[in-house]
Amino acid sequence: MNKARTVGELRSSGYQPKSVKQELRDNLIARLRKGEPLFPGIVGFEESVQPQVENAILSGQDIVFLGERGQAKTRMARLLIGLLDPELPALAGCEINDSPFAPICQACRQRVAEVGDKAEIAWIPNDRRYGEKLATPDITIADLIGEVDPIRVAEGRYLGDELTIHYGLVPRTNRGIFAINELPDLAERIQVGLLNIMEERDVQIRGYKVRLPIDVYVVASANPEDYTNRGRIITPLKDRFGSQIRTHYPRRLQDEIAIMEAELTEFPATGFQYAPAEYMKQVVAEVTQLARKAPEISQRSGVSVRVSICNWENLLSNALKRAIRLDEREVAPRVSDLSAIVASTSGKIEMETLGDGGEDKVLTKLMQRAVLNVFNRTFTGGELDPVVAAFQGGFGIEVSDTMPSKEYVRQSSEVRALHAATDKLGAKDAASIAAALEFVLEGLHLSRKLNKDAKAGRYRYRS
Repeated sequence: MNKARTVGELRSSGYQPKSVKQELRDNLIARLRKGEPLFPGIVGFEESVQPQVENAILSGQDIVFLGERGQAKTRMARLLIGLLDPELPALAGCEINDSPFAPICQACRQRVAEVGDKAEIAWIPNDRRYGEKLATPDITIADLIGEVDPIRVAEGRYLGDELTIHYGLVPRTNRGIFAINELPDLAERIQVGLLNIMEERDVQIRGYKVRLPIDVYVVASANPEDYTNRGRIITPLKDRFGSQIRTHYPRRLQDEIAIMEAELTEFPATGFQYAPAEYMKQVVAEVTQLARKAPEISQRSGVSVRVSICNWENLLSNALKRAIRLDEREVAPRVSDLSAIVASTSGKIEMETLGDGGEDKVLTKLMQRAVLNVFNRTFTGGELDPVVAAFQGGFGIEVSDTMPSKEYVRQSSEVRALHAATDKLGAKDAASIAAALEFVLEGLHLSRKLNKDAKAGRYRYRS
């Protein structure tokens, strides 16, 4: 089907314009009927955040997402683009995507008055109908609303002429979605300007009023501590947002792991085979979940999912580095690789108090608790008593993050009980057996069933 090229052709096609909120609502209803997800790729919000967003859109309400950093607030705002029509007709050349049937800017009104149905239209894709701005204290009314363009004044127009205005981000998102991140960081006078745009639809630019009946769906994000703290945001602006939706970190370990896997930065590693190492994924995710409950870590700033993602990337990288140096083809992260996640954790958490030992000591304790928790979920009761018994007979094993995998296989070959434990962890090749062996031994050590001695960068597990 040919697209309409003029206002007259569009009118003849029977096109009926909708408001942005009506468009979002209709497309959401269609998606709900098909059983399609509202936020594809977002994990853990299906029964908490998503139903509230659906209600807000069906009610035609603007939204503010409240949550700590790393809770997918900005991503959810961007995914709302999927609820817009694929394309939207607008008057060609218009800075604010004016409706072909009801233009609001003076230039488009004059053009339609002059040529009528012959006025040309352009089709705007939905990704160009989304505007986003990170709130900072230096934002001005000119950035969001607009400012007088001195060049247009110099061309001979009067200062009060609407055609002298250079429109800001919000008018340029007319008939679309505008998202503003970290809303409380806006200065109060700028919040007043945003308030007028959302409700009264008129603003003052250089002392004269400009009527801007723009059609925009507003989504904001904020940290709960800033948003609820009096003085950081004006009350009338709070009142204009129909729904305040609280986001959260993944509540289930499997959700945390699913996000880690989805967001992992992948590179082609020709010649290398990565082992699944599900138990190590659980350890990495467990570290983050424990950090969100740790009294030594500030929970006001939060512990982002990015901690899990970056920690998993660093763990895999440390294992890959070892495989490269030892000329091995299989890559399997070990417990001894956990030291690599300190660098990717330290910069993303804030300590309440350093205390004795500082940040490194807190992170070490978290890693040990994570390994022990995963170990206790993997092995039950006296399942590993035969392994402990073998060590009581004088057996010992040395481990190191630089030790070849074949050395692990050689050391463990004498104890059949260890073979059963590594088989349960899905270890097939030498690298996987080495990783599984370290996990079992460290779990037994943390369970106080084996001793662990450190010497020259190596560790020895013994009775």
